[in-house]
Amino acid sequence: MYGSKFKKLISKQNLFAFVRTYGCQQNVSDSEKIKGLLLNMGCSFVKEKKDADIIVFNTCAVRENAEFRVLGNIGMLKDLKKQNPKLIIAICGCMTQQYSAREKIKSMFPFVDIIIGTDFIDDLRELIFKVFVKKYNISGEFNNNFIEKYLNKKLDENLTVHRDSKIKAFVPIMNGCDNFCSYCIVPYVRGREISRKPEAIKEEIENLIDRGYKSITLLGQNVNSYGKNLNGGMNFTELLREITKKKGDYWIRFMTSHPKDITKELIEEIAFNDKICKHIHLPFQSGSNRILKKMNRQYTREKYISIVEYARNKIPDISLTSDVIVGFPSESYYDFKQTISLVKLIGFSSLFTFIYSKREGTPAAKMKDLISHEEKSKRLDELLKLQREISSEFCSKFVGKKERVLLEEGHKNGLKFAKTNQNITVFLENYNDDYKDKFCNVKFTGHKRQGLTGIIQNR
Repeated sequence: MYGSKFKKLISKQNLFAFVRTYGCQQNVSDSEKIKGLLLNMGCSFVKEKKDADIIVFNTCAVRENAEFRVLGNIGMLKDLKKQNPKLIIAICGCMTQQYSAREKIKSMFPFVDIIIGTDFIDDLRELIFKVFVKKYNISGEFNNNFIEKYLNKKLDENLTVHRDSKIKAFVPIMNGCDNFCSYCIVPYVRGREISRKPEAIKEEIENLIDRGYKSITLLGQNVNSYGKNLNGGMNFTELLREITKKKGDYWIRFMTSHPKDITKELIEEIAFNDKICKHIHLPFQSGSNRILKKMNRQYTREKYISIVEYARNKIPDISLTSDVIVGFPSESYYDFKQTISLVKLIGFSSLFTFIYSKREGTPAAKMKDLISHEEKSKRLDELLKLQREISSEFCSKFVGKKERVLLEEGHKNGLKFAKTNQNITVFLENYNDDYKDKFCNVKFTGHKRQGLTGIIQNR
């Protein structure tokens, strides 16, 4: 609506933007779209909030701790607003998709200018313009009847994406979730499943490969159910086959998978397609069938084990990671021990572990939670201790071997690092910029808690 006129006004003011992301890879992808909008408006980006004229927080609602962090960080913006009354503050994302969270932010932080949920990222452009015109006393037309549209859903294929990396890209293939796990707020903040058209996904990925991207991760709350609303369109396995027809030197990753929808066909495609990384993130959440039923996970412990056995039979070197919730309402110590035994049996390369977090609006929030936080913490510590041992044993099997890895930007703990096909971090003992952003061969010299150590031998 405002196009070049808006960009001209923003550019004239030399406005700088800061975007902070909380939560999962889906939120990272959304933030890249937000940055694309800001860039198209004529903004430049800064690394520090204090240097910004526009601050955007893209929030997460999956766990209570994430909300507390967001609220604490919003509160810290008050002083910046006092120093710069023209500062525009926008809070968006999963957290603000909830009415209760929006009202809480409005009452606690009246200095926040914009509060908007996940459904209509593109509307952020007009909302910023509305605040911008008012703060800078710029005359111009604006639709004062503009309403924040939370009730309908859309997937806009035309949003510009400002990618944070030159070699790694996140590509959402769907949005929303139809599973309604009893503890999860995602279906309520991101809505029901909507799959993108395969042609749009393929075009985006081919464009990324042509631009030199080496690692492309397909995103969805449950990628395995891709295509169910496309009326005869392709399923997830067929999508993988289609997008990997593109020639080039690249890896395809995906997350997250739901055990109830993973198929033998998909596992076989991973096994025989050299473009697809040999890693599956497959959340099991609990090893107890009783708890899985209360979670509405729609599979059993035995079903999960059978999936892993089939995957390991077809892909012996596969890396499996998972999510686990400790302390779900009514979880007994016996139930928890079932989780421990499953972790021992499977041998995950790593786990993402969480203490159960009550989310208002979910069925689990109404369940009696009689487990003390102290007991939940003890169980979590027991699980983490076990997983550290398993991760160390898993990584030790690689020591002395040589594999092709992808050197990524940045560093961890002061060391440059790479990723293996199985998504294991490798800390490099030798490095120079000639190797940056490239595939190369690395010999693994040792292992540590966070991954492997290695020496680059050649490209």
